[in-house]
Amino acid sequence: MADSRARPISADLPIQRAPAPRRAAVARTWRDIPAPLRWLGAILTLLLIAVAIFVSVFQWNWLRGPLDDYLSARMHRQVVIHGNLSASIWSWTPSATAADISISQPKWAGAGRMATLPRLTIALDLKALLGGRLVLTQVDAEHPSVDLRRDAAGRENWNFGPPGQPPPPLRLPPIRNFTIDAGRLVLNDAERNLRFSGQISSNESAVGAGRGRFALSGQGTLNGAPFVAEVGGGPLINVDPDKPYPFTTDLRSGATHVVASGTIPHPFDLASFQASGHVSGEDLVHLYDLTGYTFPNSPPYELAGGLTRHGERFDITALHGRVGSSDVSGRLVAQKIDGRRDLTGELTSRRLKLADLTAVIGGAPRGALKGAVLSPTEQAEAAKLTAEHRVLPDARLDIGRVRQMDADIRFRADTVDAGPLPIRRMALRARLDHGLLTLDPLTVSLTQGALAGSVRLDARGATPVSSINLALDNAQVQELLPAGKGGPPLLGALVARARLTGAGSSVRAAAGAASGVVAVAIPQGQMRKLLAEMMGVDVTRSLFLYLSKDQKPTPVRCAVAEFKAQGGVLTAQRLLIDTGDVLAQGGGTVNLRDETLNLRLNGAPKHFRLIRLAAPITLTGRLDAPKFGIDLSKAAPQAAEAVALGVFASPAAAILPFIGLGTAKDANCGALLAEAAADGAPVGH
Repeated sequence: MADSRARPISADLPIQRAPAPRRAAVARTWRDIPAPLRWLGAILTLLLIAVAIFVSVFQWNWLRGPLDDYLSARMHRQVVIHGNLSASIWSWTPSATAADISISQPKWAGAGRMATLPRLTIALDLKALLGGRLVLTQVDAEHPSVDLRRDAAGRENWNFGPPGQPPPPLRLPPIRNFTIDAGRLVLNDAERNLRFSGQISSNESAVGAGRGRFALSGQGTLNGAPFVAEVGGGPLINVDPDKPYPFTTDLRSGATHVVASGTIPHPFDLASFQASGHVSGEDLVHLYDLTGYTFPNSPPYELAGGLTRHGERFDITALHGRVGSSDVSGRLVAQKIDGRRDLTGELTSRRLKLADLTAVIGGAPRGALKGAVLSPTEQAEAAKLTAEHRVLPDARLDIGRVRQMDADIRFRADTVDAGPLPIRRMALRARLDHGLLTLDPLTVSLTQGALAGSVRLDARGATPVSSINLALDNAQVQELLPAGKGGPPLLGALVARARLTGAGSSVRAAAGAASGVVAVAIPQGQMRKLLAEMMGVDVTRSLFLYLSKDQKPTPVRCAVAEFKAQGGVLTAQRLLIDTGDVLAQGGGTVNLRDETLNLRLNGAPKHFRLIRLAAPITLTGRLDAPKFGIDLSKAAPQAAEAVALGVFASPAAAILPFIGLGTAKDANCGALLAEAAADGAPVGH
C-alpha cells in the first residue's frame, strides 16, 4: 500500500529557499564593531591609499637638501649630494643610491674636497633591524677618492667629532658584501712627515672571479725615506659578521720593515683585533714616524711578538728579539690616557752588550764600540768622534718628541758584556712624565761593589737640563784600572760620588756646562813601589826597581781626589796619595768643554833618597788618549843650582840638590776621608 502522506511536488507550488545565514552573520559582525574601531579602520585604509599614491609620485631628490644638512651637521663640514638620490624600499633588503657625493675639507684644512664618491649604494637587512641590530647587506662604492690630512698641530680631517676631541676607533656596522671599485687614497701627514698615495679595491675582479679580496697598496715618503704599504684582507663578499676577518700588513719605510697578520673578531669594527708580527730596522727612533711613540736611539734591531687592540689600548705580548748584539724580551702596553700617549712595560736582556747602550746617548768613538753592531748613523757618528778625538757625543735631543708622550719602563740585564769593565748586572726604571725623564733607581752591579743612583733629564723648558747623582760603593780599584804586564798598579777599596748638573740638548753640551762635585776616595790599599818611587821622583830607586822588575807593593794609607765643577771645568780641590814611602799631592783641571786633562802630582819622599828629581808627574792631553809624563821644566832651578855648585865648589857638590832628605810626613787620612765624606764620597771606617 502506498504511503498516503507521499505527494508529488507540483510545479505550481512556490519553492521555499533557505535563508543566507552567512551574510546575515557577517552583517551582524560589522554592525556589532564599535564605531571608534570602524573609524580607525577607515583611517588606516585611507593612509595606505595615501602612501601608495605618495610613493607613486614621490621624488627622492626632495630629501637631498635635508640629508645634506643633517650629514653636514654630524660631520662638521659640508656634505653635498649633487646627483640623483633613489631608493628601493619594498623589500626585506631596502636600498638607497646616491650619485656624485662630495665631502669638503674642514675649515682648518683649507679649500678642496676631503672625499668624492661618484656613486654609493647602501642596502640593509630589515629583518635584522626589526630585531634591534643594524646589518648592511651591501655597500657599493664606485671610484671613491679620499684626501686625508693631518697638520703639524695634530688636527686630523678624518676626525668627525667635535673640535678638540680625538677621533674614536673606526667602528662600522657589519657589512655582508662590501665592494670598492678602483678607489684612490691620498694621505698628507705633517706631524709624521708622511706623504702617501695608494689604490683601494675590494671586488672579485681585483684578484679573479670568486677570489676577490680587499687590497690597499701604495707608496710615498715617510720622513724623507721611501714608504711602501700593502694591506690585504679576506673577501668582502658574503662576510659573516660573527666570524673573525683575516688581514695582512706589509709596511716599509726606509730600512724599517713591518710584517703582520691577524684577525678582526667582528668585521669592520677596527677597535678590536689580534695580530702577530715582526719589525726590523736600523734604529728604533725611526718607529716614531710609524707609531707616534718616542723610542731611544739604538743599533740595528729585529723584534717579533703579538699585538692586541682593545679600543685605545694596544698590548704587545711575547716580545722577543735583539737590539744590536743584545737580546731583549718582555711586554709593553701602549695606550692613550687623557689624550696623551702612554707606554708602560717590562723588558729583560739575558745578555746585554754595553756598547749597544751608547746609541741612547748619541754614540761613542769607534774604539769604544769594538765588536758592536752599528747602524749607518752610528757609524758616521763614531767616525766623526774618532776623527775629532772626542768621547762626548753631540747628537741633539728632540725635545718635542720627549714632551709628546709619557712612559714607565722597567729594564733588567741578567748579565752584561762590558769588555774590561767588571759590570755583571744592570737594572733601571725609566719614567717619562710631560717631558721629565728619570732613571731612578739605576743600579749597576760589579764583581765587587755597585754603582747606584739616578739620572734626570728635564726637557720641560726651552733647554734640557741633565742631572746625575751616582754613588760607587765597595768597589775594587784594581778592577777598574788596566792591569798591564806587571799586574794592577794599584789595589784597594774604592768609593766615589758624582753630583753634576748641566743644561744642553746633547751630552756634550750638558757636560760643557756642568756644575757640581766629583769625589773619589781609597781608604786603604797597596801600590807598586815602582809607581810610588816615580811619584817621588826617586831616580835611583825607581830605576833599580824597573831594571830588577820588582813588583813588590807598598801600602797606600789613603788616596783622595775631589773636584768642583763649574762651567764644564772640574778643578781639583784636593788630590792626594799617601803611601808608605811617598806623599804625593797635586792639582789641576779636567775640562769637559774641550775634553782635555791637565793634572799633576808632586811627590815627596818620607825617607832619605840619594838622588831625587823634583819634577811632578803629569797627566795631560785629550780624554780619548791621556798622556803620563814628567814635567822636567819644574826641575830647572834644581839643575841650575847643581851647575853652580859644580863650578864654584866641587864636582861632588853638584849632586846635593838631587838628594832627598825625607821630610814628608804621613797625611792625616782620617781627616781627609771625613772631608771627602762631607763633600759627597762617604767612606765607612
